[in-house]
Amino acid sequence: MDSQEKLEILADAGRYDLACACGTKNPAEHRKRDVSNQGWLYPVALPSGGSGIILKTLLSSSCAGDCGYCPLRAGSDRIRRCTLGADEMARLFLDYQRHHRLIGLFLSSGVIRDADHTMQRLNAVAAILRRKYRYRGYIHLKIIPGASDAAIAEAVRLSSAVSLNIETPSAEHYAALSSRKDWDRDVIRPIESAARLIRESRRRVRQTTQFIVGASGETDREIVGRSFQLYKNIGLERIYFSAYHNGVGDKDIPGELRPDPDILTREHRLYQTDFLIRSYGFSEADVIFEPNGRLSLTEDPKKRWADAHPDFFPVRVRKADRWQLLRVPGLGPVTVNRLLEARRETHIRDAADLKLKGKRAALATAYLDFS
Repeated sequence: MDSQEKLEILADAGRYDLACACGTKNPAEHRKRDVSNQGWLYPVALPSGGSGIILKTLLSSSCAGDCGYCPLRAGSDRIRRCTLGADEMARLFLDYQRHHRLIGLFLSSGVIRDADHTMQRLNAVAAILRRKYRYRGYIHLKIIPGASDAAIAEAVRLSSAVSLNIETPSAEHYAALSSRKDWDRDVIRPIESAARLIRESRRRVRQTTQFIVGASGETDREIVGRSFQLYKNIGLERIYFSAYHNGVGDKDIPGELRPDPDILTREHRLYQTDFLIRSYGFSEADVIFEPNGRLSLTEDPKKRWADAHPDFFPVRVRKADRWQLLRVPGLGPVTVNRLLEARRETHIRDAADLKLKGKRAALATAYLDFS
């Protein structure tokens, strides 16, 4: 294979990792194939705000791991195997950047031999870009499970962002998916090490992670509980959720643990809950679960909380503070900020004054008092 053919295979194989993509309501900002069909282009959140487009790819689709959810798993025939050299990858990216409006690179890899050998190759790509080609753009490096502190420290020095996917909320669930990796040693330890090394570096390096939803029999309560711990104890900037699909990498996953037909709704509810954690000030106790430990499939978690607390409503538009307004279904941070600014100068009479329309207007009005 030539380098371009390898890149096409590796970029396509990298699409399962969501830990850099920022979902938006604008279709133009969703992931898309480039015009030459050689790779996937993804939006990524920038530290300064807003987003830009990056190339996301693997360095190698070969892997020594046995993770049951992963199409790269050793022995799987779902992915074509190939590997790019460090300088080859750096030159391909720079050539790619010259022909596209890209702000950077997201680089991951299957496990080549072992964690530190793979990290050495990933770090080498970033080092070549930074030191040989003087590249100062965005680089997101994947930390390989089991990586040493020295390898992680080098990744932190070279990158704009790092991530290691936690995949499951506990060691018990992780053991159902991999017999070769230890959750505490290979996943939690390097996640904590990365956070510590970022703090010590005093550099603005983002750290994210991802859960695989539905591959190990975990509940939403377990995922949300672990998410709160990650935000509080480690200081992650973002958590992503990827619904597991049968037929991707499930050769050895027991049938009773395979996902249900509502898996995409589960993923959506987890994203909504995560947003409440990060942007609305919700505590773990505020999240309401069904008896089976799942989030409601029929109501979003914010409305579920509102309906469980009728004494909190209606919220008075003229008097309420920001925290109270953010509890109102249909009102987001942008709308609330606009409301707080507008009411300094005028009396807000109805949802139209908030520039709310349709379903959002009807939803919010049911919980607001405009008198």
